[in-house]
Amino acid sequence: MNIAIIIAGGSGNRMGSDIPKQFIKVNDKPVLIYTLESFQDHPLVDSILLVCIDGWQDTVQDYAKQFHISKLKWVITGGNTGQESIRNGVFYLKDKANSDDNIIIHDGIRPLVDSSVLSDVITKCEQYGNAVSSMPYNEQIFIVDNDISTTQFIPREMIRRVSTPQCYKFSLLFDKYTEAFTKGIGIHGSHYTNTMMVALGVRLYFATGSDKNIKLTTPDDLEMFKAYLNMQASTPGDLK
Repeated sequence: MNIAIIIAGGSGNRMGSDIPKQFIKVNDKPVLIYTLESFQDHPLVDSILLVCIDGWQDTVQDYAKQFHISKLKWVITGGNTGQESIRNGVFYLKDKANSDDNIIIHDGIRPLVDSSVLSDVITKCEQYGNAVSSMPYNEQIFIVDNDISTTQFIPREMIRRVSTPQCYKFSLLFDKYTEAFTKGIGIHGSHYTNTMMVALGVRLYFATGSDKNIKLTTPDDLEMFKAYLNMQASTPGDLK
């Protein structure tokens, strides 16, 4: 079984909105619903668990009914950090998922996830036990040794940009989140599931990513999302 955990626990401060950014409406539809529709429409996804910012659970359920998100089986409350929210989702599935189920973790504010990206991350997880969507890094990377100069660079062939969706066998996820929160490893600051796994000694495997799989963090990101939707409306099928 393939279960998606969608993380929608953020407050949206950098977006400058008075509501959480995942609930901002674009063309009369909340951003979060665009994300959920990608998973609803994918034939390999069996069910969805949404980890939601507290106080918005009923709103999510209402939107799910309005937009026919029938795969949304559970809505639970997020934590104080992203890692706590993911942990809440993983632990909630303890009595609902089998050890070999594929668990897809995705940011609720990445609404442009391609069907092909979802397919590949699930396929790679089935092969290797985990998979993270990724893209090559096309800029030059230099190491700063003071504020104004450098003598070192990192070959860009050695660099990958990693985002969500990510996919892990449930047994691996549960064991590593238990270990991470017991030992305090890989759970602070900007850590996410992928960096936590590496910090705990797990080898990660890359899956296909997409440049348009943007994270809506700032007003500029929101405008880019609207532009993609406009392009999709004018050339249907080309951006799928």
